[in-house]
Amino acid sequence: MPAPSRASPSVTKFRAHSDAFSVEPSIRAQAGRWLKEEVVKAPWVPVLHPSPLRMKGLGVFTLLGHPLFWWLWGRALPQPYENLALRLLTAALGLLLMSPRIFNDPASRLSGQVFSAVIWLELPFLFSWMYLCNGGNSVWLASVAAMILTYYFVTDWRIATLGLLLAAVGARALFELVGPAAPPIPTPVALANTVVIAFCVSMGMLLGVSSANLRREHLAHTLATMGIMAHELRTPLATMALIGDAMRGAADTCPPTSRGTLEKLAERLHMLVRNMNHQIDMQIANARLLRLPGHKDAISAADLVRSTVFNYPFRSSRERESVRLQVRRDFQFAGSEALFGQVLDNLLKNALRSMAAAGTLLQPGDVQIEVDAAGKHGRIRVADRGVGIDPQLQPRIFEPFFSTNRGTGHGLGLAFSHRVVQRSGGHIRVESEPGRGATFTIELPLLA
Repeated sequence: MPAPSRASPSVTKFRAHSDAFSVEPSIRAQAGRWLKEEVVKAPWVPVLHPSPLRMKGLGVFTLLGHPLFWWLWGRALPQPYENLALRLLTAALGLLLMSPRIFNDPASRLSGQVFSAVIWLELPFLFSWMYLCNGGNSVWLASVAAMILTYYFVTDWRIATLGLLLAAVGARALFELVGPAAPPIPTPVALANTVVIAFCVSMGMLLGVSSANLRREHLAHTLATMGIMAHELRTPLATMALIGDAMRGAADTCPPTSRGTLEKLAERLHMLVRNMNHQIDMQIANARLLRLPGHKDAISAADLVRSTVFNYPFRSSRERESVRLQVRRDFQFAGSEALFGQVLDNLLKNALRSMAAAGTLLQPGDVQIEVDAAGKHGRIRVADRGVGIDPQLQPRIFEPFFSTNRGTGHGLGLAFSHRVVQRSGGHIRVESEPGRGATFTIELPLLA
């Protein structure tokens, strides 16, 4: 039997290099996709799990915690360096988190900015400063380690990583300029401390990335399921439309006394199909919460509102007449016309649903839509005279899957609207009292 052939060492080496060359681009491509999805495209979330209670709780802890730790490290268990003025100044930042404008809307852009600034100052910056002023002793090494994990727990992992880097550089620069006299940290201690801190940072990043990815995957799977279910409803609706056509055809062969009844029933059936198809379109659009297009058009606010109202599938002429549009001053803004049309659809649907829940006969002007501009911002207001929204629920209405209408609401419309408005550099807010209706205001920067 002939001996099996063997490749020469040069051929084997060439094959190994070829395999490595074919695998390496794939690894680079996967890494590039991961960086793009996780670091660039994924939205930053300054406040993880935002809620009024969480915001106020952090404010109270900031206000009371720093004086307590001043007493602990300055009196009960004295450390080389403590500063009462610095502690009181940091504690006062807690009042910002306890401000009604901040904790009432914890998911807003302003709340996110204030939260990020306060948490950065009281966690990575202050702790880095205290670590340096205390010579990197064991108490402040443990404190910094706990701070790092806490920082990654309360905010987006990218914000936390950037914040830690900026705090370390800023605190070091300030310490060199105006820091108190502190013993130098021995090199072996500095190296050991660096290893501990690096371990905490790496674990914080790992947990932050995995948690953020898990949240987005759960949301994406749920939204995809809702979109599929909405698509599946098209089939029975198409059958209903065919039945309506058959009823109209049959009406031609019926006696005059029955013809009118059949035609009315067929028309009502077709109107129901149109309305349901419109609702399906809305739900499919809302289910694209995480996949909003990036392109922007120049949009006229007045034209957008007029088109939305004209195309809305009102269930009756009285419902259509209840909507009043007032254009005080038109303005242009940058955004997606299709997405903003969906935003106004959501607000108009909610207003009409609120009026229906109030149980009163619709009157002209029960739903008011106003377009106006002042300074550098334009405003679109949608106001109704419906049942209103409970003050305890208002801070959560822009969260995905949270709905004040537990019977029929899915909680995506306002979350979608909030995301679309934010993508255009604006914000949306609500003012409401139970029994007195609700007013949703969209503020957008004017197109230069």
